[in-house]
Amino acid sequence: MTDPLLSISDVSKNFGDLQVLDGLSLDVAPQSFVSVLGPSGAGKSTLFKILTGADRAVSGTINFGGVPLTFPNTHFAFMPQRDALMPWRRLIDNVTLGLEVQGMKRRDARKQVEPLFETFGLKGFEQHYPQALSGGMRQRAALMRTVVQQRDMLLLDEPFGALDALTRTSMQRFLEARWEKERWTALLITHDVREAVFLSDRIYVLSPRPAKVLRTFDVPLPRPRSLADMASAEARAVESEILNTLLVNENDGKEQPYETVFKRPDTGRNSDDSDDLDRRRACCG
Repeated sequence: MTDPLLSISDVSKNFGDLQVLDGLSLDVAPQSFVSVLGPSGAGKSTLFKILTGADRAVSGTINFGGVPLTFPNTHFAFMPQRDALMPWRRLIDNVTLGLEVQGMKRRDARKQVEPLFETFGLKGFEQHYPQALSGGMRQRAALMRTVVQQRDMLLLDEPFGALDALTRTSMQRFLEARWEKERWTALLITHDVREAVFLSDRIYVLSPRPAKVLRTFDVPLPRPRSLADMASAEARAVESEILNTLLVNENDGKEQPYETVFKRPDTGRNSDDSDDLDRRRACCG
């Protein structure tokens, strides 16, 4: 069994009387894609702040590569919820920003990133400003800026949450395809169940605040993945179990099975089913 690259053990965090993390434990294996899935406000982003040194845990241990994680460190490349592109910098200079911060001269950084613009579907937009680009193009640029830093691990904090449904699906497919080729070690924060199932090798489902791991799911889908895989019995079973785990908190601890709630009659489809399904899939948002 491969030793984890990142191992978080019994980590807790509070802000005064407000406890945010409650004995959180998870592992991320090298070259794996792991998601942390849970309700909004559960403390998922706080976990990333702890990993990057922007905040400190009050207890627990974090090891990286088998040794205690120290601060500051250069292990992580972070992609935030918003693209955070600087409007006064051309796209190529936004992408090179992380390299420049590391001390690379801008001219050298440009030479390094220029070949990637075609890979990321942005060929011809190098000299454009961010405001001239679509949401999906901006997020591809933000992802490129993250990966060119060549850190040990990607931290992705709901990077597609602000996109419309069609663009979000397109970006999920793009990220899965790039991950399949590059095999980055990645940790994704999301409250989108389907996104987690589509992208991940393993999913940690968190409770509402204070966050602790309710269940861990290994995703049995082959790679590379397609949208058709999400209609398979295996994908639907994992999605169903995740939703059951989350929804038990909405029903005073009494399980209300997803399969029963959304079972449709053979003779037709109840007009309320679609809205109800969408509501429950977004139960953590």
